[in-house]
Amino acid sequence: MAGYLRRAAAMAAPIGLALVMAAPAQAAASEINTADTAWMIVATALVLMMTIPGLALFYSGMVRKKNVLATMAQSLAAVTIISILWVAFGYSLCFVGDGPWIGTLDRWFLAGMTMDSVNPAAKSIPEALFMLYQMTFAIITVALVAGSVADRMRFSAYLLFSVAWFIFVYIPLAHWVWGGGFLNSMGVLDFAGGLVVHLSAGTAGLVAAKVMGRRHGYGSENLSPFDLSLAVMGTGLLWVGWFGFNGGSAGAANSRAVMAIIATHLAACAGALTWGAIEWSTRRKPSVLGMISGAVAGLGTITPASGFVAPWHGIVIGIIAGAVCYWACTWLKHRFNYDDSLDVFGVHGIGGLTGTLLAGVFATSAIGGTAGLLEGHPQQLLIQFYGVAVTFVWSAGVSFILLKLVGLFVPLRVSREHELEGLDISQHGEALQ
Repeated sequence: MAGYLRRAAAMAAPIGLALVMAAPAQAAASEINTADTAWMIVATALVLMMTIPGLALFYSGMVRKKNVLATMAQSLAAVTIISILWVAFGYSLCFVGDGPWIGTLDRWFLAGMTMDSVNPAAKSIPEALFMLYQMTFAIITVALVAGSVADRMRFSAYLLFSVAWFIFVYIPLAHWVWGGGFLNSMGVLDFAGGLVVHLSAGTAGLVAAKVMGRRHGYGSENLSPFDLSLAVMGTGLLWVGWFGFNGGSAGAANSRAVMAIIATHLAACAGALTWGAIEWSTRRKPSVLGMISGAVAGLGTITPASGFVAPWHGIVIGIIAGAVCYWACTWLKHRFNYDDSLDVFGVHGIGGLTGTLLAGVFATSAIGGTAGLLEGHPQQLLIQFYGVAVTFVWSAGVSFILLKLVGLFVPLRVSREHELEGLDISQHGEALQ
């Protein structure tokens, strides 16, 4: 019996040694959490849905019938082009390396990315999924800009400008705020894109609208939307998709994601009600266009603050968003006489700016780990002002230069005849019947 036990112990020793040696590998593999991964896959799909079909429907429902397909084509083009550029170098320059100004090209065409690799910014999900999730943000940011110049921008010019803007505006900003750049190091709060997405796109849209000039007939002809029912459906898709946009920015299936989603939903509700109430009191009727604009204003404004504030703050921020963005889309727009076709600056630009500053006011340390003005940390509001100023100046200045450079190669704007004919026919050879 003793001899048998000795032989059994000798046989078991290599097995035990193998299990001990395997323990670190198992621990490393367990860093990727299946629940977090499942949620982030869903969130990625939701954010992609925001561009196609969400934004495509939202924008195309607000243009004239002769430009519906051309408007949809811009959203579709943003998805296809930015996706490939993101894999090629965008992800690497944004999220690989911690330089103050730009990342590295170590993940050029995803080189070195494995099944089990993770990014330090999202350690509980595969790096490939983090890359894909961030890709959807880059896509919708580029697509948003098109709304300011709807009805008049040449498709070839849009493609060239989109590529250049993605490289020289979006990539640096994403790295500065989210990828370990200098704004991140300073403590600027932008949970899901108030600066990187909304203010940058809105500012670029404002510059593009000024550079290209107003649409023919603006202010003198009826430029009313073709089919607001499309815009309402687009709003619904954007609204639901925003749960992935803001909730997914927690990077995990956790309580912070839930709090961000609740604040997001309440802000959209408050924004829609506020805009509608203002119209009701001033124009005697609350318009459908106004209510959906208020909802999107609330969504865009809560975005930078969503993971830092309590749910009830979402209601307050939504009310402020509805009022401020309404003012920007009416008084401010007419005061400075620019033709921002679909109010990208008034809703997204002003909303992103307002929400970023309000994050510095309402930030709650118990939720996001950072205190704002109301919790006795007024310095955070100053930091937020700095982030807003940097984003606005960078996006405005670079966008202006890029538009002028693109204009040297192709005309930015279609001819008067083509604009009157409609971009569907003149740019794509198709039209709705």
